[in-house]
Amino acid sequence: MAVNAAIYAAGAAAAGTAYTIYQGERQNKMQERSLQMQQQANQRAVETATKQEKSAEENIRAANRKQADVSAILAAAQDTGGADRTLLTGPMGIDPNQLALGKNTLLGA
Repeated sequence: MAVNAAIYAAGAAAAGTAYTIYQGERQNKMQERSLQMQQQANQRAVETATKQEKSAEENIRAANRKQADVSAILAAAQDTGGADRTLLTGPMGIDPNQLALGKNTLLGA
């Protein structure tokens, strides 16, 4: 009877050891899977950040292209004599008396 108990105890110990090994292997697989998922998430985050950076740079370039060169516009206006001259009025501008429309009003005088 003592031999049977020893055999049962040895069998139970072997089964317990086998289960512990199984659990350890299972846990290792789960950790590896979690690590792989984390690496994929990190890769996606890096790709997203890179796309956002490129998009921001493109937006900045586009905005820089759309800005008017104010200094060049002012320099051109000063060279031509001012803003009162246009292509339609010519270099002499407009005679204010021609705007009176023949009436002596507050707006035309």
